[in-house]
Amino acid sequence: MKKQILAGLLPFFICGWVLGQQPETPVTASGQDNFPVSIQIDATKTQGELTPIWRFFGYDEANYTYMKDGKKLLFELDQLGGPQVFIRCHHLLTSGDGAPALKWSSTNAYTEDAQGNPVYDWTITDRIFDTYIQRGLKPYAQIGFMPEALSIHPQDYPHDPPANERVKGNGYSYPPKDYAKWDELAYQWTKHCVERYGKAEVESWYWEVWNEPNISYWRGSHEDYFKLYDYAVEGVRRALPTARVGGPEVAGGAGGKFLHEFLDHCAHGTNYVTGTTGSPLDFISFHAKGSPKFVSGHVEMGMNYQLANMNDAFAVIASFPEYKSTPIIIGESDPEGCAACKGPQNGYRNGTMYSSYTAASFPRAYELAEKHGVNLEGALTWAFEFEDQPYFAGFRVLATNGIDLPVLNVFRMFAKMSGQRLAVESSAGLDADTIRIKGVRGTPDVSALASLDKNKLYVLVWHYHDDDVPGPDANVSLNFVGLPSPANMKVTEYRIDQDHSNSFAAWQKMGSPQSPSPDQYAELEKAGQLAQVDEPHVITTNGGISSLPITLPRQAVSLLVFEWP
Repeated sequence: MKKQILAGLLPFFICGWVLGQQPETPVTASGQDNFPVSIQIDATKTQGELTPIWRFFGYDEANYTYMKDGKKLLFELDQLGGPQVFIRCHHLLTSGDGAPALKWSSTNAYTEDAQGNPVYDWTITDRIFDTYIQRGLKPYAQIGFMPEALSIHPQDYPHDPPANERVKGNGYSYPPKDYAKWDELAYQWTKHCVERYGKAEVESWYWEVWNEPNISYWRGSHEDYFKLYDYAVEGVRRALPTARVGGPEVAGGAGGKFLHEFLDHCAHGTNYVTGTTGSPLDFISFHAKGSPKFVSGHVEMGMNYQLANMNDAFAVIASFPEYKSTPIIIGESDPEGCAACKGPQNGYRNGTMYSSYTAASFPRAYELAEKHGVNLEGALTWAFEFEDQPYFAGFRVLATNGIDLPVLNVFRMFAKMSGQRLAVESSAGLDADTIRIKGVRGTPDVSALASLDKNKLYVLVWHYHDDDVPGPDANVSLNFVGLPSPANMKVTEYRIDQDHSNSFAAWQKMGSPQSPSPDQYAELEKAGQLAQVDEPHVITTNGGISSLPITLPRQAVSLLVFEWP
């Protein structure tokens, strides 16, 4: 926990890792024998609805939203289909001219005239939200950061931060000089959104207050944040009484005592605005991050840290009876804490390590939520794109220069799944608590997430290991019971590995060009899409039982879709 909090304290650190020199992810190893894995799936044992927790994404650079590649990626996210996709970004109230930089953006939504009267300008925030809504996406609206004219430290406010350099000054992270004006800002913004987009639309959004108030994003006390929260929520609810409000987006899972203190304030404390007991809380949000290292010449992931963050926060939430059924959004849920930072420990991002980690970690979030009996509604991936940067520059992104990375194809796989989750048993699978305590340091984790929706069965299978080193393939036998019998089932397999759904591998094969020709760019675009393995084929059930063998390389992911009449 301490290590993860310290990682969060370095949000602007940028390492000197050379662009584009992350090692190619090895997925096979010559001279090593494949190993057998048996995975059992019982179509009669359902475990509740497959909640689409994957449908949340976010990023620091709000002004990238309406730029060329930002708009292209948002279109791709809308094309995932299925349930609504939500987008969260920082700096929606930060003062500035709207020019982005790494980990920086601004909208200049609030200024004051010479007499100290508020001046509201929604031009840039409208442009951001318009871009989402025009593409069928919805805002996960973050109320922050502090405008210069409201900050108690305006003299420390950053101006015109140079691109690709650390943003200096933190005046945007301080409490307001006037909480009534902060309340009115939240009111005016929400009122404007209702007038522009309609009551029903804005009711469907999430409104959350601030970001990681237990670390350097907030320069006030815990109580100062609770006051900030109460006044912001009062403003939002005054404009739209049915608005969905929540927080606190705390870093490091439970964030030490912070999450407990916040929930206690919302449940039993005195509201700073009304003087009554308690504060509205429609959803609870916290952040969970892993912690990769570079050891012995390779990346070693730290999924155990991310799962420990989840476990700790779920335990705190479960300790409040009034909040056990309240929806939870893990407002940032990632392998590590800084999408804009580079360094050898982050060399996993371009290739199949990131995609296999993502496939293996999301099902463990379901498992930990069930363990604590809490209501997990979403887990937000803090990754987007960085405009006008080198190809495959080493950032934690979903796309680079309009080319989709392998990890985006995991979300395409998730988006195809629906229905009821099924019980899965794997001879080589690890449970969430084992990974939380030990990581995936010994044998690989080869397991599956399965769901059944009427006449379709979905099986997402991964072969994951924390260490990005060569390893043998897994000879997986998928064994099913409880299927219709007799039945002929069409099977379609989608794959992410070194040869499928992998634009990074394709880019390396063409010599890693930083100025691809039009033909090369088209080839990379195609390589970035979700690819099928061969043509669909038919298997037959006998007495409701069937099996299917597949060979899965290390750090590969497959989605198998079974359909019958």
